[in-house]
Amino acid sequence: MPVSNQQVVRHGFLGELYGDSYYPGHLLDKGKAILLALEEEFVAADSEIETIARDAIGEDFAFVASAYGFADADVEELIAAREW
Repeated sequence: MPVSNQQVVRHGFLGELYGDSYYPGHLLDKGKAILLALEEEFVAADSEIETIARDAIGEDFAFVASAYGFADADVEELIAAREW
């Protein structure tokens, strides 16, 4: 099932990275596909990424930030632009 949220469809996932030759385009394409497929798979399974799932994803963002030395990062700021 294709993504129906037009905001998601128009969003240039990983856009800033595509302009940098350090990041291989084919790997960015994989990451973009994963991000888009996440919503599609939930919808196809008659489910959605709701409050509990959003909180769990937010906690994982906090973990990743901390693991890379950003323990003081504001999780709400990290996920503020989310559409999930």
